Amino acid sequence: MSLPSTEVEAEIRLNIEGGVATILLNRPDKLNAFNDPMLTLWEAAIREVAADDAVRAVILTGAGRAFCSGGDVDKMGSAEMTPLQVKERLTKGIQRITHAMAALDKPAIAAINGVAAGAGLDIALMCDLRFMALGAKVAETYFKLGLVPGAGGAHYLPRIVGPAKALEMFWSADYVGAEECLRIGLVNRIYPDDELMEQARAFARRIAAGPPLSARLIKRAVYQGLDTDLSTSLDLVSSHMTIVRSSRDHVEAVAALREKRAPRFEGR
Repeated sequence: MSLPSTEVEAEIRLNIEGGVATILLNRPDKLNAFNDPMLTLWEAAIREVAADDAVRAVILTGAGRAFCSGGDVDKMGSAEMTPLQVKERLTKGIQRITHAMAALDKPAIAAINGVAAGAGLDIALMCDLRFMALGAKVAETYFKLGLVPGAGGAHYLPRIVGPAKALEMFWSADYVGAEECLRIGLVNRIYPDDELMEQARAFARRIAAGPPLSARLIKRAVYQGLDTDLSTSLDLVSSHMTIVRSSRDHVEAVAALREKRAPRFEGR
């Protein structure tokens, strides 16, 4: 499914420029809360950038004053669904995005431009890096609604900030500002609100200008290392090394270093 990059009214907008794909959550009147049609477009956008060799880095951000406020509250509070229907609604709903982001073998940056709450924060956690506007704030709000983290927050958050801090955020459901997010390692960098996207694009372009195969295999090695023992991790890395050492990009990088010029990477 191809998404038009110029469709103003679409709830998901995709723009690809200079090797960087920007996926914009575009439902500002609802603080970018997601519904089923939006999730379908969103998953299609992720699949599209994953398959496009011209895309070397991805930015995920929101329109208006929110990054994402989570699921549409108009769909909550109903006791009419059976337990199986509740489970299927999650697996066929927001967890489609979780799986698609986990399978995205390219660097992904969340540009947290405003409020990110509940599943909205979980979505930012799925990205490899998080840049945050100084005026933004985030919270894991499930506890206030008598829910549990359904989009992957219970998996990602403890790995980023540690189990104790993650539990504190889940049980307090308090909003956390940009400076505190930086202090606890929840985000990588914070910027004035009007500089966030410029800085996110600059970093994404920096990645896109580098050797894409190396970027992808570094990402793969890091996440594989989190789920394996040291010996297995080293074995996997040695396999990755045989691939990058035989690439044209490695040969070009070494030649450029010796010739004191900027490298020209082809992605091979």
